[in-house]
Amino acid sequence: MGSTRLLRDYVKANLGMYATGVFFIILSNVTQSFFPLVLGHLTDDLQQKTATLESIARYSLTLLGIGVTYGVLFGIGQYTNARLGRKFEYVTRQKLFRHFASLSEYYFSRHGVGRLLSYVMNDVTAVRESISNGVNQTTNAIFFILSAFVMMSLSSIPFSLIAGTLLPMATIPVIVVFLGPRIRKRSLEVQESLASMTESAEEQFGGIRVTKTFAAEEMASARFGASVDRIRQNQLALVRISSLFQTLLPFMGSLSMVLAVLIGGYMTLTKQISLGSFVSLTFYLRMMMTPLQQIGNVINMMQRSRASLERLNNLLAAAPDIRERPDAAELGPGGTDIQIRNLSFCYPGSDRCALEDINLSIKPGRTLGIVGRTGSGKTTLVKLLLRVYDPPAHTILIGGRDIRDVTLSSLRSQIAYIPQDGFLFSTTIRDNIAFSNREAMEDEMKQAARDAQIYSSITELPQGFDTKLGERGITLSGGQRQRASLARGFMKHAPILILDDSVSAVDAVTETSIVRQIRASHKDKTTLIIAHRISAVKHADEIIVLDEGHIVGRGTHQELLAQKGLYASLYSIQEEGTRHA
Repeated sequence: MGSTRLLRDYVKANLGMYATGVFFIILSNVTQSFFPLVLGHLTDDLQQKTATLESIARYSLTLLGIGVTYGVLFGIGQYTNARLGRKFEYVTRQKLFRHFASLSEYYFSRHGVGRLLSYVMNDVTAVRESISNGVNQTTNAIFFILSAFVMMSLSSIPFSLIAGTLLPMATIPVIVVFLGPRIRKRSLEVQESLASMTESAEEQFGGIRVTKTFAAEEMASARFGASVDRIRQNQLALVRISSLFQTLLPFMGSLSMVLAVLIGGYMTLTKQISLGSFVSLTFYLRMMMTPLQQIGNVINMMQRSRASLERLNNLLAAAPDIRERPDAAELGPGGTDIQIRNLSFCYPGSDRCALEDINLSIKPGRTLGIVGRTGSGKTTLVKLLLRVYDPPAHTILIGGRDIRDVTLSSLRSQIAYIPQDGFLFSTTIRDNIAFSNREAMEDEMKQAARDAQIYSSITELPQGFDTKLGERGITLSGGQRQRASLARGFMKHAPILILDDSVSAVDAVTETSIVRQIRASHKDKTTLIIAHRISAVKHADEIIVLDEGHIVGRGTHQELLAQKGLYASLYSIQEEGTRHA
């Protein structure tokens, strides 16, 4: 039952509306079930020559009334259930996005974006169809068959004839029990292969420039083609078993019709039943063919929906790695001093620690520079500060509070983190810079752009701050994206500012201007600057040097040069490179 929890909860919350939709569909089927009965009475009147023009007109109006009433009632029920299906789609996609937002970076490192999108698109759509079209067709099929059976039983048709002709339909539950689980299994395989294809497509489109640069279009096409081929094979397997299922149900209905013609025809010739009863019987059976096909469609649909529900429920059951404690307090804007005590951290699944025995004290308003080789643990340190990953208890304190004891929102609201990649959204430059403060004044936003040394570049664009960027900010150069990201960070006005190699894509002159502006405009903030280029941190109040997760040096720029350690070596190499550039 766990796999259907998402659907059960939704239906339970909207039970009144579903009951209304189902009620109208039931009424429509009860109304429709009178059609063959009226037609049988007309046939008897015609055979007995008791029909008149007036009675024929009366029969015609009755049949028209039945048709119109059926159409109106069924339309209301279908519309009600379709609306509920669309509402489920909307609510579930919102729920999925909120759940995605609660998951940690570690989760996304193990699941591709394309695969996650397949949940939002393919799986939600499959379930939505089952609770709109599926409910409509199921209700229509079941209650028309029941109504038809009741009407036949209440008419002059012998029960033995009814039971005999409906005998083949009694095998339908056996067919469902045998083929249903197999359809669900194949449906799950199809959904998984669709997820893999979406993931592959997202990766191939994202790396299309690399593919073209290396003239590797054929290899990329072959790789994508393999994922498409897996979908084709899984879908063909599903089609084979679904086709068998949908063929067997109408076949059983056809057998019932054959029996009705043989037995009912004989009973009509021998005067055991009237011609009208024979017409009613065959008409009822003919009308049951459509519900039988609907049952086949619905069971196929429901099995696919069940597979999608299993995937969605498994996704929603994934617990965030980073959780707030029930009694978590708010981290106020007061203390911004950072204390790091005996911090050691290993990534999940790794037997080697990214950081070991880190001890730091950063006073409010001070600037800390962090340098080191690639993979030395610089970015890991700031991710722990932000609780992107959870540090051990009592190892990181801000304002005297363990960051594990405060709410995530209050912690992250106190930190403006500017990463190296400078990710921008595909909206306007204005919206990107004012991302954390949409109500910001125009002058405030422009000042942030000036501080990030991108104001002049923006004003040179035809639409200035209202220029719409392409996906991931592709309209701008790498250096411009970094500076726009800097401006966005400055706009947050958080008491702690973290630059994670955020000026690596700009030239040395622009870098110097940005760092100077940070020191002047953000001197009251606690600032951490991670950089590969020592020129970005040499004016910091203190610099630490990381190597393989350990602090191997600390001090001011001049003190570290005097120690002639790793810092001095990095500085010498960079200075040599600058002279030869």
